[in-house]
Amino acid sequence: MMEYIATIGLETHIQLNTNTKAFCSCKADSWGDVPNTNICPICTGQPGALPSTNQAMVEKALMLCLAINADINMDSFFDRKNYMYADLPGGYQVTQNDRSIGRGGYLDFLMDDGREVRCHIHNLHMEEDAGKTKNEGDIRLIDMNRCGVPLVEMVTMPDLHSADEAATYLTRLRQLLRWLGISEANMERAHLRCDANVSISPKESNELGKKCEIKNINSIEAVRTAINFEIERQIREINAGRKIEQWTIEWDNDTQELRKMRSKETAADYRYFREPNLMPVHISEEFLESVKLKMPELPIRRRERFINELGLPAYDASVLTTEREISDFFENACKIYNGDNKRVSNWMMNEVLRVMNETGCTVSELKITVRDLADIIQMVDQKTINTTTGKNLVDMVQKTGKRPKLLVEEQGLGLVSDDAAIRDISAKIVSSNPKEATSYQNGKESLIGWFVGQVMREMRGKADPEKAKEILLELLKKN
Repeated sequence: MMEYIATIGLETHIQLNTNTKAFCSCKADSWGDVPNTNICPICTGQPGALPSTNQAMVEKALMLCLAINADINMDSFFDRKNYMYADLPGGYQVTQNDRSIGRGGYLDFLMDDGREVRCHIHNLHMEEDAGKTKNEGDIRLIDMNRCGVPLVEMVTMPDLHSADEAATYLTRLRQLLRWLGISEANMERAHLRCDANVSISPKESNELGKKCEIKNINSIEAVRTAINFEIERQIREINAGRKIEQWTIEWDNDTQELRKMRSKETAADYRYFREPNLMPVHISEEFLESVKLKMPELPIRRRERFINELGLPAYDASVLTTEREISDFFENACKIYNGDNKRVSNWMMNEVLRVMNETGCTVSELKITVRDLADIIQMVDQKTINTTTGKNLVDMVQKTGKRPKLLVEEQGLGLVSDDAAIRDISAKIVSSNPKEATSYQNGKESLIGWFVGQVMREMRGKADPEKAKEILLELLKKN
């Protein structure tokens, strides 16, 4: 059987988190709102309505251009893309075709096997969204709330060669969008949508095969599955002696099936022409500099700094730079703790991220603060409390909102280091468990952990475990 290589290019539509729509003052994010309530003559394309460009849309698009090292066009303009869809009331979409705000650039990402992949960007342009169609039996319902929502469409070069690479690219892009604070990038709410262009060609060939475009993919795992299905379909077609036709294909996530929608349109089908009602977008040097000042340290650079300057392992650095808020929380905790950064990393990943996963909280919604985490680690270091109590404190702070030192004082959680108290309990445990004591004395030394656990249980976790072990060893040796 002939071996094939897949070539994949992605078109991502990114909803920018502006307050208002691209060209009018209607609310932009209408998720969950009553249909057709956030609309006006401008975003529904009524004749005679005059739009104006949302500056916040331009600013956020510029931030993405800077983050991917794109070439910025200081002067760009909008075009009309003409097509007749039921949820496009004007019969056209305002977009950028001839001169977009950004061209070129790249996005780097690491694969699970350690490979670094660079995906080049063809262009990045601003546009408005269409409405939403919903079918209920034989009735088609149209919700215009999404009409005019500001988008950035980012089109990659055909640099990806597997479904895994495409999925990892999207994961990295979603991380970057949230890190910059320009989009919620929630695929379930259509803040980030993806179309995938897929083709295959013989491994030794330098020519690309005919591409098919997969639409309506609404999750990263669906992107992975749909691309794999399409690659397998194209291989079956060629192996059966049939030619690949250039189609637009719909992904049905419920049935996990691909369905042909229509033949693939070309640029000529859209009859692009300059949007007559909008002025060109001119970006001054002063405005560009003001946007640059708002740019945060990017996640790849911060990951490198965590490794090289804070001494974290690569795995820890990757986990702690998945989200900007998590990264900031960790770094601020390190500054307060002022000790072993790896120790803070362990507590952050094992306890704080656990609480976030269990409660569904974001970092900003946590009741435990940076100071709380540093205080808990310091109390464990100083043997004011033991590690188990420290871990419990993380949950108690999240539940009550009280500071950890106050909780230790109120509930008497401080570590008991008094020899006499620990010795009394240890002696009781040894005498009450003669079988285990004999097994230990006959060489089963691992039982010492069991004895320490019994003491900790009897003293409600407040005993100094090292002191308890020392006393138990002494008592068991005597017996």
